[in-house]
Amino acid sequence: MFIPKTQRIRDLANIYSKSVSQMEKLLAGNVNVYIDYANIRPWSEKLGWHIDPKRLIQFLQSFTNVKSVKFYSGVLAGDVASQDFAKEITSLGYILKTKPVKIMNISIDASSIDLQSTALLKQFIRPSLLRTYDLATIELLNKRFVDLNNTGIFAIQDRKCNFDVEIGIDMLLDYERNGIDTYVLWSGDSDFVDPIAQLMSNGKNACLFATSRRVATEINALKANGLFIFDIQKIRDFICWKKEITSGII
Repeated sequence: MFIPKTQRIRDLANIYSKSVSQMEKLLAGNVNVYIDYANIRPWSEKLGWHIDPKRLIQFLQSFTNVKSVKFYSGVLAGDVASQDFAKEITSLGYILKTKPVKIMNISIDASSIDLQSTALLKQFIRPSLLRTYDLATIELLNKRFVDLNNTGIFAIQDRKCNFDVEIGIDMLLDYERNGIDTYVLWSGDSDFVDPIAQLMSNGKNACLFATSRRVATEINALKANGLFIFDIQKIRDFICWKKEITSGII
């Protein structure tokens, strides 16, 4: 059942009644939601708008059969903004699952690299794409490494914090222990194919909330088995930043 948490959500529901009705049908029985924040955060570049965690949980909790909303996000050690964000997520009512963000130093030192070598490039470019490059392209890209080296940059930092394993385990544990009927995953990562397929083969409902062209091919293939992919553009005004709302209801 849908009972708006705020007057704003009530007003928006009158405008977007079809989207709300569709979600009511999708969210059958006891529902758990799993939000892979590192995966959905970059969607803003494609969408042109941002997801507001406060508005998102207010909207999700307006569906009375949503039992929990689990939020997976890394924390960068020593970074105040990152730590404050984690505290905010917990205060909003999410079940926060977190771990430290790993910082990896990747060498781009081209001093001993032949300009026709792919030794450095293969760290950043998939082999299938790299094989299509001619020597002139490889040389050009290697020269960009040399340019950076000439400015004193010989390494770059990359951050990694993957929650695929944790989310998959939580979904299966909720199946075994908590009587969940519908599993709502906010992600588009192909690593979730196996747990989703397992849940559906056990007679459970699975929904993927994502945006177009941000869903892995392997996930899309599960639509033939009953997976429903819900385009979050349909609920934009419920969950986006105030300044990005299109309806005028804030």
